[in-house]
Amino acid sequence: MDVVIEGDASPGGWPVPDCRCASCRSVRAAPHAPLRVLVDGTPLDELAARRLPGGFAVTAPDGGDLLCADPGGLPEPEDGIVYEAVLLDLLADPSHLGALRASGAVGPRTSVHAVHLDHRIRDESELTRRLAFWTSPPTPPHRTLLLGGSRSGKSAEAELRLAAHPHVTYVATGPTAEADPDWARRVGAHKVRRPPGWATLETTDLDAVLRNAEGPLLIDGLGTWLAAAMDETGAWESPDAVLPRLDSLTASWRAASAVVVAVSDEVGLSLVPDNRAGRLFRDFLGDVNQRLAAESEDVALVVAGRVVAL
Repeated sequence: MDVVIEGDASPGGWPVPDCRCASCRSVRAAPHAPLRVLVDGTPLDELAARRLPGGFAVTAPDGGDLLCADPGGLPEPEDGIVYEAVLLDLLADPSHLGALRASGAVGPRTSVHAVHLDHRIRDESELTRRLAFWTSPPTPPHRTLLLGGSRSGKSAEAELRLAAHPHVTYVATGPTAEADPDWARRVGAHKVRRPPGWATLETTDLDAVLRNAEGPLLIDGLGTWLAAAMDETGAWESPDAVLPRLDSLTASWRAASAVVVAVSDEVGLSLVPDNRAGRLFRDFLGDVNQRLAAESEDVALVVAGRVVAL
């Protein structure tokens, strides 16, 4: 199947007429036309469409099948069909691509295209960056460490990077909801934005998780893991007691065979803590971050939702 994308924007185009947002201003020199696609030389809208919830499917002149989303739609695949190409509104929900992969409708040879583009994305460079994660995900083993301060957007960035994978295990290392109601509210907010097909594992045994992983992992986060490790080893009073845990985690991270994205706090940019426990935690977490960064294929700092590769 030969798919030629002559226009990939939403019906209003990108930039949206008369819109003054930063996204639309960024593409005025090279605008994106509304969706126009040729399939084996035939305009997509001239092929007989099979309407589906959230979109439609067509059979190309060469006999292959193509799935296309409506603007904002999440098209449901047909039973038993592996599509040769899919045109998806990935800005609406990139995890829909993960669901199609999990169902078998999108396979390794399926050509994936993002369509209905508009000012939901910041600019062309951010679109390119995200599409690299969604349409050409890294092959394992691949380790990513995302650093950032409080409310920096680091967790959302981690979720974004794995959104289009078919199966992801979210590893929550924090306290149980029963122990901390405020923490429960934070955990609840994270769960709402996670794809529904993701599994959740609440544990601080990251060595076992990394050794036994059979699919992508999102670990959130290393700060709460370290606090638990320091509690369990008595490191608040005897700091050296936690060092074997740090050594073991580093070895497990180095030996990981999965795609792993871990979130950690960047604690080196704030004031020096005015108490011993705070200084111990800061120093050990800085050590953890350096150890894992040295063993990672990808490291980035997230600031105000913007990502800086390190």
